[in-house]
Amino acid sequence: MALSTQEIVNKLWNLCNVLRDDGITYHQYLNELTFILFLKMAEETDYNDKLPEGYRWEDLKQKEGIELATFYRKLLLHLGTESKGKIQKIYNNAQTSIQEPANLRKIIKHIDELDWFEAKDEGLGEMYEGLLEKNASEKKSGAGQYFTPRPLINVMVRLMDPKVGERLNDPSCGTYGFMIAAHHHILENNDIYSLNEAQNIHLQTEQYSGCELVGDTHRLAMMNAFLHGMGGNIALGDSLSSFGETVKNKDLVLANPPFGTKKGGDRPTRTDLVYPTSNKQLNFLQGIYRSLHTRGGARAAVVLPDNVLFEDGDGQNVRKDLMEKCNLHTILRLPTGIFYAAGVKTNVLFFDRGKTDKQNTKEVWFYDMRTNMPKFGKRTPFTESYFADFEKAYTAKDRNKIKDERFSCISREVIGKKNDSLDLGLIADDRIIKAEDIGEPIDIAKEALTELTSITQELNAIIKALH
Repeated sequence: MALSTQEIVNKLWNLCNVLRDDGITYHQYLNELTFILFLKMAEETDYNDKLPEGYRWEDLKQKEGIELATFYRKLLLHLGTESKGKIQKIYNNAQTSIQEPANLRKIIKHIDELDWFEAKDEGLGEMYEGLLEKNASEKKSGAGQYFTPRPLINVMVRLMDPKVGERLNDPSCGTYGFMIAAHHHILENNDIYSLNEAQNIHLQTEQYSGCELVGDTHRLAMMNAFLHGMGGNIALGDSLSSFGETVKNKDLVLANPPFGTKKGGDRPTRTDLVYPTSNKQLNFLQGIYRSLHTRGGARAAVVLPDNVLFEDGDGQNVRKDLMEKCNLHTILRLPTGIFYAAGVKTNVLFFDRGKTDKQNTKEVWFYDMRTNMPKFGKRTPFTESYFADFEKAYTAKDRNKIKDERFSCISREVIGKKNDSLDLGLIADDRIIKAEDIGEPIDIAKEALTELTSITQELNAIIKALH
């Protein structure tokens, strides 16, 4: 019976339980699954002839016991050192965490027995992205920081509207989610069969690019691109090092740079940033607007935490520089709780690179999707439908005609008087009760005491029951 993509994702993910005894983490399992799946996918997609003879799915699935374990280690080493291109990148520094040959055999057998027909029809990339999302949602995996919620990616891509022939980049690409969504957008909005040879070559080799610092995550990004039929133009490196200086002349950047400061408070090693700082997001933001060309039409949408909007010193200097060189036309205040990294308050900055380096921002439109919003989580999933009003406001021919309390415009002059802070545009919070509505202090104190007494009684009952 043909299995849907989601059924295959669930089956593959549940196989992780087989490896619990080997002490394998979810993240290690996803890497392990990638090594094994790549061979099976190569067979399913006629990519087998790119693999060296003797190191293919057929060869792996015939082995058992100690022979299988030995062959598997040899295969990982061979593909990581002797092969080229995508294959070498996927198996670069590949090591197995599986100690028990019987467990390895079980995984290979399960993958071989799955009916891949329907998943191939829906796209093998969809299956792999399903696995990446499972990994991100597992708190223990720690992968949430590499994962941008799919609804947010889709909306950012739709509003930035990438075109055939453009050069796109994500300087902190994680598992390549933004570039893959951009590729989907281009396939859906263009007749790919009408492209000429030069356009086709560009689409495969030059259109998308990314950089990822973490080796294992880079591997997952390469696999994701491969299963989506995209060229693997993904560097393994640091965008805040001298490598970042080589990324230039881009039409569109889509990014969600990593949160936090550089380890040890170090400054970036790239030398082209005007305000190098230990705040990684401020460095990424400078790198992003420096990577856009100045011919007109170059643009970016970047997810950044609140501190970028209000931090003094370097923060203020970077915001001023951004508003000089770019037209920072829109800031979307995102709801809290939509990232797997809990409690982070984030925003999307939308800006166009100016043709000159001066006075490009005249006003900034703010949209507040944070205040008086539902608490997102398993009970209330975050979906694209929540963006409908924002998209309507963003795409309006005349934004001044939009009647929406969440949408407001603040002039560059007013922002300047507020120390160039962009921590603006939030509406009144319904949950903050006005002082006159609270009641008399004596009544508040009595109510609090009653609640505390009740809590104390419940805790005493629990302690008694536990004894």
